[in-house]
Amino acid sequence: MQYEILKPGDGVAGRASRCAMAIMAKAPRAGKVKTRLAPPLTLEQSAALNICFLKDTAEGLAKVAGADGMVCYTPVGDEAAFDGLLPESFRLIAQRGDKFGERLLAAAEDILACGYRSVCLIDSDSPTVPKTAFEQAVWELAREGDRIVLGPSQDGGYYLIGLKKAHAAVFEDITWSTASVCEETAERAHVAGLEVVMLPLWYDVDDAATLEVLCGELVGGRMPDFVGVSGYEAPHTKEFLVAMRETATV
Repeated sequence: MQYEILKPGDGVAGRASRCAMAIMAKAPRAGKVKTRLAPPLTLEQSAALNICFLKDTAEGLAKVAGADGMVCYTPVGDEAAFDGLLPESFRLIAQRGDKFGERLLAAAEDILACGYRSVCLIDSDSPTVPKTAFEQAVWELAREGDRIVLGPSQDGGYYLIGLKKAHAAVFEDITWSTASVCEETAERAHVAGLEVVMLPLWYDVDDAATLEVLCGELVGGRMPDFVGVSGYEAPHTKEFLVAMRETATV
């Protein structure tokens, strides 16, 4: 299945009342995604798990009212890697820019230029984020007035940033890949005079330790001690982890 590819400026009137929920994702190729999970996984298994994350996140987002799901992807030219992985309603839009902050800002600019009222940029590493967190983000961005919505991750980053305007300030001069990313982003927003809304704390899965947390949640039925609500069931990811446990890989 191939998906519509959005281009900035191709606005559609019906999008003016909707929030774009965009998963920031690399094409799921072995050796290109989730490489920090190898070991304990192989590079091929890491890529397969990444596909499970992508499927679960996309299927969860497809159920959020008032939102349109999409994948903001890289690299350009590798669109076929997503064929058949996403719900039929999903679209693709290419990433641009070099550094991480530049890519996030460009994604916000390009998606809003497609006519959406607001946009949430979502990581592809948190397959069990509860649907209620995404629903809250859409609701907060539908309220009058400008604001930033942040979904903080346990490692100090964020799994979601929601905006009504592409505010460059929240992407500039951030020390990316550190434990202060979410805090710095909130500070930049406050300096810019923006309200900041925090969603429930969750976690990314990007190494062996957080993979074990995910296994505990989905396979062992143990919620992480730092979260206060139940997560999304992530069926594709759970099936993968159960199979890996049976072969003693994880």
